[in-house]
Amino acid sequence: MVSETYVECLVARKSSFVIRLLRTLLIMLTVCCFIVGLMDIRSLIAAIVLGVASYFVYMNADIEYEYLYLDKEIKIDKVLAKSKRKKVVTYDIGRMEILAPVKSYHLDAFRNRELKSVDYSSGTDEDGKKYMMVYEGNQKVIWEPSAEMVKAIQMVAPRKVFTD
Repeated sequence: MVSETYVECLVARKSSFVIRLLRTLLIMLTVCCFIVGLMDIRSLIAAIVLGVASYFVYMNADIEYEYLYLDKEIKIDKVLAKSKRKKVVTYDIGRMEILAPVKSYHLDAFRNRELKSVDYSSGTDEDGKKYMMVYEGNQKVIWEPSAEMVKAIQMVAPRKVFTD
């Protein structure tokens, strides 16, 4: 009998003030250059360039992370502006060292280590939701799995997952 557990979780990344300001500024400049561009070809070219820049800033300002747990693997995808999906990484539960809330005392042994850190969380300071996973002893992964996902991972690796 094959037992496969499937859990999916979607977390929206909070865009920074600078990105939101840049996006608004670029859109306003694009509109102004387009209006002036009706009389001058150089302004029309500038409007096109600014429009392309606004598109790329917009795509990178609205980011969501999708966590997918299936058969002892965690897959993380990045969804840009709710329209484009990029596969980011896949983690094997067997190679995970520990999974615990960011403020957990179980992570004290890993805090002073020089580990590569990646952040797939919402970017807010809600410490109760953020978890840290140490993967293969050289990478810290900050993310926000749902309680159901943590429970599913705990069923596979009970000695490596802590929920305190």
